[in-house]
Amino acid sequence: MAERVIPLVDQRALALVPPLPLGALEPASGELTDHWQRPLRDLRISVTDRCNFRCSYCMPKEVFDTQYRYLPHSALLSFEEITRLAQLFLQHGVQKIRLTGGEPLLRKGLEKLVAQLAQLHTTEGRKPELTLTTNGSLLARKASVLKAAGLDRVTISLDSLDDAIFRRMNDVDFPVAEVLAGIDAAQAAGLQRIKVNMVVKRGTNDHEIVRMAQHFRGSGITLRFIEYMDVGATNGWRMDQVVPSTEVIARLQAALPLVPLAAQAPGETAKRWGWADAQGRHDPALGEIGVISSVTEAFCGACNRARLSMEGRLYLCLFASQGWDLRSLLRSTASDAQLSTAIAHIWQGRSDRYSELRASLPADTSDGQARRIEMSYIGG
Repeated sequence: MAERVIPLVDQRALALVPPLPLGALEPASGELTDHWQRPLRDLRISVTDRCNFRCSYCMPKEVFDTQYRYLPHSALLSFEEITRLAQLFLQHGVQKIRLTGGEPLLRKGLEKLVAQLAQLHTTEGRKPELTLTTNGSLLARKASVLKAAGLDRVTISLDSLDDAIFRRMNDVDFPVAEVLAGIDAAQAAGLQRIKVNMVVKRGTNDHEIVRMAQHFRGSGITLRFIEYMDVGATNGWRMDQVVPSTEVIARLQAALPLVPLAAQAPGETAKRWGWADAQGRHDPALGEIGVISSVTEAFCGACNRARLSMEGRLYLCLFASQGWDLRSLLRSTASDAQLSTAIAHIWQGRSDRYSELRASLPADTSDGQARRIEMSYIGG
């Protein structure tokens, strides 16, 4: 078998520097919209480019090996810089802040950042909803301090309950029992609306769809099934490895009754399904599941998310190939008003809708000039 060669462009070097706004500055109205009239409501902040797993669909060993050069600590935004930017985004209408990675719990003292963010306010005067996405490996020891610092919710990535499969998928021989212990710790700490994300890859873990659902049914945890995505260049994505959400629901319906549920908020990526009782009605005690059709059913039209990388690059789409360097402004003499105006101009020019256009776009070229940013770099 021929060796698989994975082209990789260091996207960290590709960034646009926003011009420093001069003259009249635009006060934040809290109702910032982009080219397609999509509001800015969700800010996802990556706090590290490091991860202790080597999942093949995200950070495969053949690329992220012992020779891979991570960003030096001095390149990362400090907690104070992150908090300063977060407040400006809140003034533009952001309601929710999600901390991601890499694996965010590898960032030393992350609870200090959570505590700083918890002191901020939305335009309505409320504390922003603070959430965290993690692989769960360190959650058992960190859940209580994160909750005490002000974290509201947590989402844990878990692709299999079978220990052998899970160890093979994370590719560092990490046991599934420790992730399950982290989930238990999150519940015990009082974190609310806990979600578990399962990336479903045909031929790898799709036979566990029903088992995963049965495990979390009635647990108070929402399980979400995510279609295997074509993010970045390193995961060797192929369409024939995607299990469409419609197939996931069909498999579940064959084993356990489900009923569709209405969306809870604008821009929600997951379609909700509730476990049904004997009369065919949703039983809240049994909970619900979600499906995220990231490949087969685009949700660009309602996308209200911006992504900030660990060294201050602002990305307007999960599938972006270039970001905006806010760190250069942060570490200059730029005032908050100038930074706020720069953010407004960037979002107002946003026209990204990759998933809607996926079928009509050409494949990435072999020279890598149009390579999309890696999911491990800006979080999911």
